[in-house]
Amino acid sequence: MLRKLLFRQAPRAYRFLSTQSTLPLLSKCSVFSYCSSSRPEIPPSNSIEHLEDQPTNTISIDRSGLCSPPEHSHEPSSDSELVKHLKGIIKFRGGPISVAEYMEEVLTNPKAGFYINRDVFGAEGDFITSPEVSQMFGEMVGVWAMCLREQMGQPKRVNLVELGPGRGTLMADLLRGASKFKNFTESLHIHMVECSPALQKLQHQSLKCMDEENTSEGVDKRSLSTLAGTPVSWHATLEQVPFGLPTIIIAHEFYDALPVHQFQRGSRGWCEKMIDVTEDSSFHFVLSPQPTPATLYLMKRCKWAVPKEVEKLNQIEVCPKAMDLTSTLAKRIGVDGGGALIIDYGLNGVVSDSLQAIRKHKFVNILDNPGSADLSAYVDFASIKHSAEEASDDVSVHGPITQSQFLGSLGINFRVEALLQNCTDEQAEALRTGYWRLVGDGEAPFWEGPEEQVPIGMGTRYMAMAIVNKKQGIPIPFQ
Repeated sequence: MLRKLLFRQAPRAYRFLSTQSTLPLLSKCSVFSYCSSSRPEIPPSNSIEHLEDQPTNTISIDRSGLCSPPEHSHEPSSDSELVKHLKGIIKFRGGPISVAEYMEEVLTNPKAGFYINRDVFGAEGDFITSPEVSQMFGEMVGVWAMCLREQMGQPKRVNLVELGPGRGTLMADLLRGASKFKNFTESLHIHMVECSPALQKLQHQSLKCMDEENTSEGVDKRSLSTLAGTPVSWHATLEQVPFGLPTIIIAHEFYDALPVHQFQRGSRGWCEKMIDVTEDSSFHFVLSPQPTPATLYLMKRCKWAVPKEVEKLNQIEVCPKAMDLTSTLAKRIGVDGGGALIIDYGLNGVVSDSLQAIRKHKFVNILDNPGSADLSAYVDFASIKHSAEEASDDVSVHGPITQSQFLGSLGINFRVEALLQNCTDEQAEALRTGYWRLVGDGEAPFWEGPEEQVPIGMGTRYMAMAIVNKKQGIPIPFQ
C-alpha cells in the first residue's frame, strides 16, 4: 500500500487541525471558508467526590453518566468481519472516520478488502476494464512504451512498472505484441506493484511466469515471463521498485481507486463528510464540526482552481494520495528519466460528488455491505498536472486527451483491420465490439444483439495523460 497520508488518530476522537493553525492559510484562498463550532463549556465535575467525614480515605464514584453496555447476547451477529472492523475503529476513536479511510479499508483491508482475496475483473467479476475488452488495448500501450524508449535513446536496461495490474492482462498483451522486438523486450525488467496476494497469483499465471530457483539467503525470488523472456518482480508499493534506471510507469484505472476525501459546503463553510454509526448500528454520513487534516489538500486544490470553478460547487472531492503519488512519480522520472502513462475516467478540473460503488456490474449504495462492491471516484487530471509540475522542474505533463484520440493516433484502426483479415465470424464480431468499446462514444450503431448487451463506448469517457522527463521531448501521441 502507499504510505498513510492521514495522521494517526487519537483514541478519543478523530484529530483536527487547530483553528488557530489553519486560519492564516485559509485566509489566502478567497473562495474558501472553513466549518467551525464553538467549544463546548465543560461543566464542573461531580463524578468524583471526596468524603471527608469518613474515617478512611474512601472515594465515591458516580457512574450514572457513563455509557452502560447492552447485555451480552449469544445471538450471532449478521455483520461481516469488515463491518465489525469499521465499527470498531469508529467506537475506539469515539467519532466518525473520513470517507477516504472508509474507502481504503473497504478496498484494501488485509483480511477482507474488496481487492485482496478475489478476482473482481471480467464478465464474471464486478466490472470490466479496457484490457479485458480487447488485446488491442495492451498492444497499443506497448507501442507507446516502445516509442518512449526510442525517445529516451534506447537504454539497455529499463524498469517497466505497472501500478495495480489487475489480472495482468494488459502486461501480457503488451509483451505478446512486443515479443518480436527483441531489442525492446530484452531491455525490460517488469515490476508489478500489487498488494493483493490473490491478484499476484493471477498475474503470475497471465504472464506465464516460471520462478527461478535461488537458494541464496536475502535474495528476492525472481520470475521469468515466458511470453518474452522478461524478468518479473512483484512489490506491494512503488517505493520498493529499485531506483537508478530509466523507468516507464503505466497506471491504468489505478488512480480512480485511490481514496478520496469529500467536502460539502454548508452554512459554516466547507466541512468534510465523515462516516459514523447510527443508533440502529448502520452507517451514515455526518459533517465534521472543525477542519480536518485533509483540509490542507482542499486548500491546495482551491489554490490551483479558477475561483469561478469552485464558487459554483456545493461538493468537492480531493485525493491526497493521488497528489502525493504523482509527486513521487514526477521526482523519480525527473532523476532517473522515463515517463508515466495515466489512463482513467475523470475530469480535467475540480471533481464534485463522483464516488460510486459497483457490484456485479450494477451501481449500489456506497455504504451498503462494505467490502462487497468496488468503490471508485473520478480522477482529477488537473490536480495530477499541478502535482507533477510542483514536484519537479525536470518533467513535463501532456494531455489529457481522450482514450479514443490516444489509441487512434497509435494505430488501433490499422491493427483491427489486420486482425479482421484472418479470423472467424465469431472472432470478427468480438473484435468489432471490443474496438467500439475502446474508442467509441455511446451505444454501438452496428449492434444487432440483445438491447441489454449493447456495447457502450469508453473512448471519450476515459482520458490519457503523460508525465515525461523534459530531455526526451514531447511523447507520442501528445504532439
